[in-house]
Amino acid sequence: FGTCHFPVLCFLRACASGGAAMNQWILVVEDNPANLELLTDWLESEGYMVESAENLEQSRTALSKRRPGVVLLDVQLGREDGLALVPWIRQQESLRDLPVVAVTAHAIVTDQKRVIEAGCNACLSKPIDFKALTKGLSEWLQPASSVPSSV
Repeated sequence: FGTCHFPVLCFLRACASGGAAMNQWILVVEDNPANLELLTDWLESEGYMVESAENLEQSRTALSKRRPGVVLLDVQLGREDGLALVPWIRQQESLRDLPVVAVTAHAIVTDQKRVIEAGCNACLSKPIDFKALTKGLSEWLQPASSVPSSV
């Protein structure tokens, strides 16, 4: 269960949910340690495997090694524009259809429009609405058996 701080709890919760999330890998791109820990802990408690990246370079490296089921992408990564990752993803043959969900503290209409125009599939605002995230993940993620293990 990745870096789950409570692996037994994560395993039991995943089993209780029917294991639907087990073997689903999510890349979380977030530079704020508190936000990253909150999102990672929640995802792992739901049974997802999580890898994190703090910047665009780490994101591209992670994506070059393995294709996740979805990318949760912070729009503002310190001095970097997180949305700059999206065109790179769309240019990669094996990642073109990868769901990318922008996560932003500034989810006003103009920002949501910019996110969608950048090529993201959806936009979630901070603080994260975990009900909305759960619903979205069920739509964005393919069954584990159909997800390629590497790029």
